[in-house]
Amino acid sequence: FFYFFCTLPSLNSSFIYHQRNSKHHTHLRTMSDHEVETFESTDAGASKTVPMQAGSVRKGGYIVIKGKACKVIDVSTSKTGKHGHAKCHFVAEDIFTGKRCDELVPAGHNLEVPVVSKAEYTLLDIDDDDHMSLMDEKGDTREDLKLPDDRSGDSAFALAQEVQKKFDEGAEVVVTIMSAMGIDQLSGWKEAAN
Repeated sequence: FFYFFCTLPSLNSSFIYHQRNSKHHTHLRTMSDHEVETFESTDAGASKTVPMQAGSVRKGGYIVIKGKACKVIDVSTSKTGKHGHAKCHFVAEDIFTGKRCDELVPAGHNLEVPVVSKAEYTLLDIDDDDHMSLMDEKGDTREDLKLPDDRSGDSAFALAQEVQKKFDEGAEVVVTIMSAMGIDQLSGWKEAAN
């Protein structure tokens, strides 16, 4: 079936469409006000990634490798061969675990770039289960994040130990939480300026 939609002001913006069936007959039909079209969506409209041409990604940028958000450490581009295209070789580091990974992609192809954001919070408390009690600059609190453990990677675990030590010493600590690919994790800290 082939549908052609248009609106006509003389019909109170009702939809009119032509329907052509397999015998090539054309029927004019109107869609009444009581008929409702339903559109479904699987998310709230926010995307975890955006496409970008591989040749446009630079050192310090972000890419998705094997489903993980990674920060690009080095990019090298090979020249075009006799029958091929230029290729980009990315050496990157997982932004949450610190593990190195690499990817080889034709320069003209699209790859996924994660949407990465950072937010600062004042650390109010750390409970016995290593859940952090955090407050943003508006005064809103959240208690859903844990300090990274030894399974999170060496750099994340070392960072968590630094934060725990400073908090135990009584310092006022401001933590940075990085968010990407549906994951929120501690990514930095500093002592609050008095």
